[in-house]
Amino acid sequence: MKVLCVLYDDPKNGMPKSYPLANLPKIEVYPDGMTLPSPKGRDFSPGELLGCVSGELGLRKFLEDAGHTLVVTSDKDGTGCQADKEIVDADVVISQPFFPYYLTKERMQSAPNLKMAITAGIGSDHVDLAAAIERKIDVVEVTYCNSRSVAEHIVMMILSLVRDYHNQHQIVNSGGWNIADAVSRSYDVEGMHVGTVAAGRIGIDALRKMKPFDVHLHYFDRHRLPAAVEEELNLTFHETVESMIKICDVVTINCPLHPETEDLFNHEMIGKMKTGAYIINTARGKICNREAIADALKTGKLAGYAGDVWFPQPAPNDHVWRTMPNHGMTPHTSGTSLSAQARYADGVREILECFLEDRAIRDEYLIVKDGALAGMGAHSYSEGSATSGSEEAANYKK
Repeated sequence: MKVLCVLYDDPKNGMPKSYPLANLPKIEVYPDGMTLPSPKGRDFSPGELLGCVSGELGLRKFLEDAGHTLVVTSDKDGTGCQADKEIVDADVVISQPFFPYYLTKERMQSAPNLKMAITAGIGSDHVDLAAAIERKIDVVEVTYCNSRSVAEHIVMMILSLVRDYHNQHQIVNSGGWNIADAVSRSYDVEGMHVGTVAAGRIGIDALRKMKPFDVHLHYFDRHRLPAAVEEELNLTFHETVESMIKICDVVTINCPLHPETEDLFNHEMIGKMKTGAYIINTARGKICNREAIADALKTGKLAGYAGDVWFPQPAPNDHVWRTMPNHGMTPHTSGTSLSAQARYADGVREILECFLEDRAIRDEYLIVKDGALAGMGAHSYSEGSATSGSEEAANYKK
């Protein structure tokens, strides 16, 4: 069996020789009772850098000892890229949401042996799900592995935007001390209305983490939460996104990307928001219209936008979100902390062990199985593709 693994580039100065922390906190169960990934073996120490090319998700010894071939590359975009050359005889493709190998219909057609696409993380929109269903290629991801990591990132971004931390930090870095400039856009989050578009594992965890800041909490989701949860968080349910965004000072986007959510936050939707509102997007870049976001920041309709996700990824160097005012963008790092990497590396190995031993993969990990949406995929996705335009990723120059 041949496994193609597409991972982000190594650190510019080489792999770390030491790490700030000697070990990670031990976590065995997620808040809903689901256990963490439980592979039969592990060939890395938790806390190591695993998500880059040299990290290899800790898979090489495991696969090669069993007689399989592992190819790892970061060359994933543009005509003649290494990943396209290797996929033609691959049985399994592994990719990360942070540095996705866009598994388009055309790439699937070039890979007659392909049986499974594994997402090392959460979010499989970089796979053309309609084509996977048609070709009976299973799609799986390591559900919940980095949900709490992303929720922490959301809280960090909300506070950083509302308090205008980025501007204040830049003033210090440039040798300044003008306090008036530093606070002219800085507010308290206390008393604000904060809402999430989708209240799945990430959305509800972010709200729960924000509750101690004494904010008013709101949510929209096509699946209403139990009354006990709404009561616990004093949480207001909205039947439409439009209803929620008219009220909220801060909107955090936590829904999957699929044809129904693509371009959801366009000029029209943003026009319905409160003037001076903030958007936090750690879901997928394509849920927000790039020109609409940039225009809203320029006019002041939005006070700030912090996104951890772009489309495509990596974003072209001239992507307007790199230079628009009052932004707090990060290069899709929310779910690939060293803590999260240990969990999703374990999850990928667990999936591969099940696949190789012809054992059932956890239902929670399934997105597409046997030519149909399954497991978490049936709950969160719709059939279709959101990969159009992904070829623009080739425009990024290192």
